This record gives sequence, C-alpha cells and structure tokens, in this order.
Amino acid sequence: MAKKKVFVSYDHSEDLRYKDILRAWDAHENFDFEFDQRSPNVAIDSTNAATIKTSLTTKMKEADYLLVIVGAKSSGSKWMNWEIARAKMDDVKLKLAAVKIASGNTLPAGLSIVKSAAIASAFEHDKIILALNSATNSY
Repeated sequence: MAKKKVFVSYDHSEDLRYKDILRAWDAHENFDFEFDQRSPNVAIDSTNAATIKTSLTTKMKEADYLLVIVGAKSSGSKWMNWEIARAKMDDVKLKLAAVKIASGNTLPAGLSIVKSAAIASAFEHDKIILALNSATNSY
C-alpha cells in the first residue's frame, strides 16, 4: 500500500513544535507528512506572496490530504485560511482533517464551515491517524 501524502497547514510562528512532532511520526508506514520548509514571512497580499502560493499549490497537488494543526492563533492566520481555501479548489481537492492543540482553539473559518472535515480530538498519533482515515473531500 502506498503512503498517503499529507500536506500540513500550521501557524509557522506559533506551532512549529507540533510540525516537528509530526515529522518524527513520519516513519509511520501509511502516511508521508509533507511540509513546506519555508515560513511564509511575507504578507499574503504582498507581491512576493505569489511565489510562495505557487510553491504551496505544487506541494498540495502532490498530496492526498490537508491536515490543519489548530493552535491558539490559527483562526486568524491569513496563510492558513488561504491554504484551506486552495485545498478545496477543484484542481487540488484534498481530503480535510484537523487537530486542535487545545479543545478551546477556534477552527479557521474555511474549515469550520466544512461539515465533512475530520477533527482529531487530541494531538495524539492514533487520533490524528484516525482523523486522516476518516477525512473526505466532499464538502
């Protein structure tokens, strides 16, 4: 069975350590977590953002899933909201899953309106894998 490719969306300034945990779990035989190694350090509406958007889109098109790490500030992240919106477009159409770092964290708007998004109840390996296995792209 081929590994399921997972594009991970997270707040680069706040939730980097959770990406690192996923990287450690990357050895799981069924999943291949994909990360963009560059933090978007430019405003999403700047002229320089186009290059980053192109790179992110390329990585998304190589993935099967979008896993959103929902931290305390994720709902306000323009980049994360863009990634979620882009993941739902017909030319990408990723299966959506999310994991809240804390139960009180608010889902980004683009994810909260998707009834079919699979939400892991805790940042634990088995719960994230279960959410990914339950994820669909029928939104």
